[in-house]
Amino acid sequence: MSPVAAGKRAGSRRGAKRRPAFQPRLALLALGVTALVVAWGYLVYAAIDFGATARGGESAAWAFLALASLGAVACLFAGLMLIVRLLRELGITSPPPPRDPGPQPPPVAPGGRRAAR
Repeated sequence: MSPVAAGKRAGSRRGAKRRPAFQPRLALLALGVTALVVAWGYLVYAAIDFGATARGGESAAWAFLALASLGAVACLFAGLMLIVRLLRELGITSPPPPRDPGPQPPPVAPGGRRAAR
């Protein structure tokens, strides 16, 4: 008998803790989130500035206001999607459970109707 196994809970069942290694995929996701949030902030600032200019009488500023607003919305959406992906990669969240496809048709016998008789 080995000297280590003496009792019901004698030894640890866990392996040695692994040191977290640098993962370039996570760094790339974090960099993408940062870039998109900075771009979103700049576009919001630009939209505010274009709005003030447009209200001052510059009619072309309305088009720039619309473009800056759409760009800000797109950046925020993409940034949130990357945040979700980053949280999944880190193991903080989990994917949703698979959907129930509903009732399935009865299985068909091989060979057609005649073979089923």
